[in-house]
Amino acid sequence: MKTEIICHPKQIHVLFFFIFMSIMLTHHHEMVLVMGEKTKDTIDNNEFKVGVVLDFDSLVSKIGLTSMSMALFDFYSTTDDSHKRKLVLHTRDSHGDIADAASQARDLIKNVGVQAIIGPLTSLQAIIVADLGNKAQVPIISFTATSPTVSTSQNPYFIRTTHSDLAQVNVIAELVKTFGWKQVVPIYEDTEYGRGVIPYLTDAFQAIDTKVPFRSIISPSATDAEILKELYKLMAMQTRVFVVHMTESLGIRVFQKAKMIGMMNEGYAWIITDGLANFLGSFNSSVIDSMQGVLGVRPYIPRSIELDEFRARWKKRFAQDNPDTEKLELNIFGLRAYDTVWALANVLERLETMNSSHLWKSQAVYNRTAMAASGVSQIGPMLLQLMHEINFAGLSGDFNLIDRELQSDTFQLLNVIGNGGREIGVWTTSNGISRDSSSLITTRAKDYSTPKDNLRAIIWPGESTVVPKGWVFPEDGKKLRIGVPVKRGFTEFVKVTRNSSVSNSSYVITGYCIDVFKAVLELLPYPVLYEFVPFEKADGTTAGTYDDLAYQVYDKNYDAIVGDLTISANRSSYVDFTLPYTPSGFSMIVPLKDQTGSNWLILFKPLNGNLWIAIIVFFLLTGFVTWVLECQDNNPAFRWDFWNQPKTIADFLFSITTFSANNVHSSMAKVVLYVWVFVFVMISSSYLAGLTSMLTAHRLEPTVTDVYELIKNRQNVGYVEGAFVYTMLKKMGFNDANLKPYYSSEDFKEAFTELRKKEERIVAAFDEAPYNRLILAKYCHKYALVGPVYKTGGFAFAFPKGSPLVPDISEAILILRENEGITKLEQTWFGNHKGCSDPDATAYKSSLNLESYYVLFGITGFFFIVAFIVIVGKLLWRNTSLPVMVDNMWQCLRNFWQYIKDLWHRLRQGQYQPIESLDT
Repeated sequence: MKTEIICHPKQIHVLFFFIFMSIMLTHHHEMVLVMGEKTKDTIDNNEFKVGVVLDFDSLVSKIGLTSMSMALFDFYSTTDDSHKRKLVLHTRDSHGDIADAASQARDLIKNVGVQAIIGPLTSLQAIIVADLGNKAQVPIISFTATSPTVSTSQNPYFIRTTHSDLAQVNVIAELVKTFGWKQVVPIYEDTEYGRGVIPYLTDAFQAIDTKVPFRSIISPSATDAEILKELYKLMAMQTRVFVVHMTESLGIRVFQKAKMIGMMNEGYAWIITDGLANFLGSFNSSVIDSMQGVLGVRPYIPRSIELDEFRARWKKRFAQDNPDTEKLELNIFGLRAYDTVWALANVLERLETMNSSHLWKSQAVYNRTAMAASGVSQIGPMLLQLMHEINFAGLSGDFNLIDRELQSDTFQLLNVIGNGGREIGVWTTSNGISRDSSSLITTRAKDYSTPKDNLRAIIWPGESTVVPKGWVFPEDGKKLRIGVPVKRGFTEFVKVTRNSSVSNSSYVITGYCIDVFKAVLELLPYPVLYEFVPFEKADGTTAGTYDDLAYQVYDKNYDAIVGDLTISANRSSYVDFTLPYTPSGFSMIVPLKDQTGSNWLILFKPLNGNLWIAIIVFFLLTGFVTWVLECQDNNPAFRWDFWNQPKTIADFLFSITTFSANNVHSSMAKVVLYVWVFVFVMISSSYLAGLTSMLTAHRLEPTVTDVYELIKNRQNVGYVEGAFVYTMLKKMGFNDANLKPYYSSEDFKEAFTELRKKEERIVAAFDEAPYNRLILAKYCHKYALVGPVYKTGGFAFAFPKGSPLVPDISEAILILRENEGITKLEQTWFGNHKGCSDPDATAYKSSLNLESYYVLFGITGFFFIVAFIVIVGKLLWRNTSLPVMVDNMWQCLRNFWQYIKDLWHRLRQGQYQPIESLDT
């Protein structure tokens, strides 16, 4: 489209008022309009009058008028001569003025008696003229008014024989998505045409997560100085991707000024809509030179022999019609004008009757405007219906109106190189972006995530082959102000130290979060200038909470936040977070206690009470059954003796536990014994394994496991001061009085002990995963994580809304995580804590203690004493005197000592031989 008239939406009603007031003053004497005798005399029953309202000075109008006249000639020269009715065009010049366009349209309807009007040129003119057509039921057919503000649904007699600007919205959005640009600035002219599509374009960008930080509006009447001022404003911003939506007259000036100030150099990306792309073939070399590297979108025109022949004839005819006009190339508007007239001529052939006396029906209304008293076209509704039904293959493609609007589902993607636009791909609603038009004959699934490989090679501004990243840092060299929290503890994450050796304010800022940020920046393909700025008061203390710190980015006091800042929904409403660089979630951490219990009974713990009873019962039962079976077999060892038989059975039972019972004769008794030996071996193996585990390890168990018991009993729990966990604990139901902050890992440990007052002491703490790792690394096997993990966002870096750094840094975080860079930094700052986070962790003892063997030594000592008492009792029973008994005992001890001495002597001489027995 060529020319748009400057008019703010609020001025439309005022324009309507003046237009119709002028019409009323001119024609106040006409109250009721009927086809008069003058009109009736000039009407030829075989003539179908169609009005044309265009701006004759515009390029689009000149191209369109030539195409329309050729369409009439071609239609009636290629068909038979039996036409009852012929289409006749009555042209009017609007001079680019809204009032003139409305006045000319009214004159055509009232005085000429046209049955349809082709035009007007601009979208704003079309809105007003369409209203006249609605009242007179005369179809208004426009091949140039592309703005969606001219609605076919609100104007029942408006027909758009071109595409709406909405058709190219998805094309531009997918192009932006293909190159991964996260910020785009639209530059459009301040007209109905320019403004109409911008809201829809912005919505399309938001759907692909691309921000529109600024909208640049330029008036068609803007001076060169005003254009430069607007471009300098854009140049000072970070965004380097621009979508230009304006007519050719203003667009030429914008690009020439952009080239002059260096905005067509490497790093910039420009996309033009069809308002400019359709005229690339008509621009002179100086204009094309200022647009090198620009991407363009325009409707796709299928190639055909008929089109090539028409293009050649059109050039000759245009030169004849416009001898003073520079050489122009036929574009989509010329083809749409041709197809529009061809469609009307076809519709005319289908009209059943045409009698001039029936063309108008007088209709008196009660409106004060002169038009309100006009007649209403009798043929208009029929013409509207036939236009909706017509379908043919035109020069511009398939001509098929849907809801009185031509549909465009294929667009050509161009790259301005050399002398004009070079095709780099096509876009269709079904295939998305494809490399060339040959893909139009294939069918594949709809896919709007087309990679850049689906486009041919592109030369960007500055003759660069590198895809612009879409943004740059401001050219004034300003560093990013990175806000960091000032912490009382947990300085492993962020530590701010004032450098007292420097006279001015200087800081040394270290920590895990700082190192991660620096490592991420090293992975970016471009340098980032920054400086850390502590969030502190004059006295060096923190200037607020973490929420306050994040809000400083929204207030533009900081350009980013680096620290142990958790992603939350509230903070995400005013800042953009990168991907988290730490595990997400928080959980409860509690002290561990040794659950082994009293070790003096540990010998009985491998087996429970029921199993001990079963063993004893079957132990005795086995002996009894064996005794019965051996007695039946007349085994002399098992003969009944009231005093000796129990002793025999007991000796036998204990002997089989050592597999040395050889005095069993009965086969059935042996079977019973073999089964018992098998059971005994299995039980003893399990017993020894369990006892070994108990004797060599402590079982550590958490002191608290149920969060809701803590809430119910109103027990104190701790949290890191200023952490996001405080808000979550409040939501879980903890009272504020029971929430106790701590500031460091040392303070955390103290909070569980009696060093704190009872009312300040805690029984559990809730920390986010990074804090928990640090605590467990320091106090391994003293604390454990229990209960569920409550989801949070994890630690991340915060940037202003729409910051182009966010996707790049998020990608760098993923790379750093995949190459184990973050893991190495965690080990550097937090150490290795593997096994410390398991609440069922087992701490192995370095040595055994006496307590574990109290019962074992007790039983042994008990039997020593019993055996000694029995021996002494026997001696006394045999009337052995006490002195003789003592002498015998001393003699045994002397013999044993002599044995030890001889053994030691033989070992030293290497003459050791086993001593078979000791002399008694």
